Amino acid sequence: MPPLAVGLVVCAAIAHASWNLYAKRASTGGPVFVWLSCAASTVLYAPVVLGVVMALDVRITPQLLTGVGVSGLLHLSYILFLQRGYAKGDLSVVYPLARGTGPLLSVIAAVAFIGERPSILALLGTLIVVVGILVIGLGSSSGERMKAMTGVMYGLVAGTMIAGYTLWDNHSVKALAITPLVMQWGTGLTRTLALAPYALPRLGELRKVWAEHKKPVLVVGVLEPLAYLLVLFAMKYADVSLVAPSRELSIVVGAFFGWLLLGESQAARRIAGALIVLGGIVALTAS
Repeated sequence: MPPLAVGLVVCAAIAHASWNLYAKRASTGGPVFVWLSCAASTVLYAPVVLGVVMALDVRITPQLLTGVGVSGLLHLSYILFLQRGYAKGDLSVVYPLARGTGPLLSVIAAVAFIGERPSILALLGTLIVVVGILVIGLGSSSGERMKAMTGVMYGLVAGTMIAGYTLWDNHSVKALAITPLVMQWGTGLTRTLALAPYALPRLGELRKVWAEHKKPVLVVGVLEPLAYLLVLFAMKYADVSLVAPSRELSIVVGAFFGWLLLGESQAARRIAGALIVLGGIVALTAS
């Protein structure tokens, strides 16, 4: 990958692991927390988006509405499954599974449907990344695996949603020529509107979640769009079959967050898995 794309992906990985740490800390907030963070993001980024729209003379077209609408629903499904998974399992289990399923399916679909042709080294790197993620997320004892089964299920479903929005957003940015910032903000607005009928009637719960999780709401509201914006910009300089697996560097950061900040167990195994992920990323960036 070009150095600029690598730099964007690394920054995205750190931002992504950070907002997931805060989402885990607010896992009891459920869909109401998701709505609050989406609404916060929509409001906070609105002035920047307005400036970009005016500067680039962005027009509202059927292609734009389709791009952000489909992406918004896929992103909403992803984050709802992810938040539910965090309520049931460890960050260092649910997060690796979600992030690991996504790139595997993204690369397969990019080759099968988009016509991208990653090199043998890139495919090997993808495989190594997936193996490392499995070491992190699935190497627990049988008793722990049974206890975490619900979290595992939600992580896998969230990963499938990741693959879906990664491919769709790649199509929207490249084929439909939608500006990444407008794309990301539009998906956030779609999520906010789609979840509003559920969240707004629950004013008591909204006040409670805001009072208890104000900082996580704002951190997720800022970092979740920023992390994905960086990925969208990286897709302008490198193929999705390289960007999608490389962004899984966030698994390394997330594993350390789970161990150091949340006190989750199995540190040695999860760090070993993180090192395997790093090896896969080296293969990808060298391809």
